Amino acid sequence: MNRSEVAVSIIARITGVPQENIVPEMELVADLDMDSARALELIVELEDHLSIEIDDDAAEGLNTVGDVLATIASLSSHPGQSREIG
Repeated sequence: MNRSEVAVSIIARITGVPQENIVPEMELVADLDMDSARALELIVELEDHLSIEIDDDAAEGLNTVGDVLATIASLSSHPGQSREIG
């Protein structure tokens, strides 16, 4: 799984929306019904599975699935190293 696929898989698991229905234009709150607890869970899961650190400023800017994907793509970490979601 690449980093984007891992991120979408995490979003799907947290929101209950099938992975194949999640597109970059979807808003985390309006379209995926993500509240603050789920948003925190998303950040923690992304950090754990992708070996990245998302600071508070970056986290506040995550409004859409596309924002999540762009943020994880821009963060420097160890490319190709992501843990499978169990």
